Amino acid sequence: MTASARALELVQIAAQAADSKQAEDLVALDVTRPLQLTDVFLLTTGRNERNVLAIADEIEDRMLEAGSKPLRREGRSEGRWALIDFGDIVVHVFHEEERQYYSLERLWSDCPVIPLDLPVDQTQAAEQSA
Repeated sequence: MTASARALELVQIAAQAADSKQAEDLVALDVTRPLQLTDVFLLTTGRNERNVLAIADEIEDRMLEAGSKPLRREGRSEGRWALIDFGDIVVHVFHEEERQYYSLERLWSDCPVIPLDLPVDQTQAAEQSA
């Protein structure tokens, strides 16, 4: 079993929203095999508390525009970690230290990674072509 087409569409929307707020280390995992509750985890990192909250807000706004309402939100009060459950996908926005501490990539390492369609950073593109 693999992630539904709708989940794959939503994870791209959420990833682009996160990227627009300078989220780092975006990783999408297809968790349909081990979990019955959701299809995809999207993991992102914010540089500081304000950035974590901005990323979470932007994701929620874009997902609402796409017709997906959050079913549950957790952890936003301090800006260190935010979890937003949209049913088909669950978004985790971490502060750098919390991302390392919880290490979800290691915990779910047997799950396939979903490629994300994100615009190439111009500075990164220039460095790669040099």
